[in-house]
Formats: sequence, structure tokens, C-alpha cells
Amino acid sequence: MSGKAIRIIGIDPGLRRTGWGVIDSDGARLMFVACGSVVSDDGASLGERLRQLFDGLSEVLARLSPREAAIEQTFVNRDASATLKLGQARGIAMLAPALLGLSIAEYAPNAVKKTVVGAGHGDKGQIRAMVKCLLPRAAPDSADAADALAIAITHAHSRNWAEIEARVAVARVRALP
Repeated sequence: MSGKAIRIIGIDPGLRRTGWGVIDSDGARLMFVACGSVVSDDGASLGERLRQLFDGLSEVLARLSPREAAIEQTFVNRDASATLKLGQARGIAMLAPALLGLSIAEYAPNAVKKTVVGAGHGDKGQIRAMVKCLLPRAAPDSADAADALAIAITHAHSRNWAEIEARVAVARVRALP
């Protein structure tokens, strides 16, 4: 690594299980750091489950010290109650890094799939296989952890493109008479 590596946490929010994955990104080079899931107790009240997610994510953030966060956007499904609960878990997943001052990027599920698999409709197995290909040391314990690593990879690629676009814009300005 050149010393300019940026540590990124990807978060795949869910009320039962929130996946997280941390990578270091140094230009086009990606290095696996860690991944896992924060699990809430199905028998607990909604408030307690949200606190469990917050505490678990807060512990991961404190231990691994990412500098940026990326989270999957909520998709709306037919079950309004499930969508609302997912939105509440997503709020917790955004709050934990926001309280530490981390910038938070959001990516649509299809954008994550397109970045990692090459198509916007890849399935969980394809995502897991491509994450393993891109990060050979990664061994996600769940589909949620694999998805979280895919979200972090998407952010790494997105920030690389933004950096390239900024350099091109500066070069164009300098080239003006």
C-alpha cells in the first residue's frame, strides 16, 4: 500500500442481521480487513433490537476505525411493515458512523450488483463468488456480510472514478488559454 489507503466500511442493513464489511482501498488495489454480522434478538422489543444493532455496529466502528462508510439504499417491497422495519434498521446503520463524523455514501442494490457482478440483477451466490474473487482473503460468514463487502467495493470504485474525474477537470482548467 502506498500509505494513501482509505479504510471503508460497507453496511447491509437488516433488522435481524446487519452485515458489515471493511476494506482498505488504495487506488485500484483492494485489501480485505474484516467482515461479519450484527444479529439482533428476535424475541426482543423493536427498540431493544435497534439498540443491539447500534451497539454492535458501534463496537465494529471503534475497533476497525474506518474513515468512510457506504450503505445500501432501502428498496420498497410489498410488505409495508417489513419495509418500515428495514428503514428503522437502516437509520441505525447510518447513525452509528454519522456520530463518528464519517461521510456516508448510499448505493442502490442494483448499482452494487452491477459493480461487483457486472449485471444489475445478480443473485446472492454470484455476489459472494465475485467478492471472494476480488478479495481472496475474505470469508464472509453470511450473505449479509458478503453484501456489505460488495457495498464497500462499490464505494471504493465510485470514489476512484470521482477522483479521476476531478483530476481531468483540473487538467482541463489548466489547459485553458
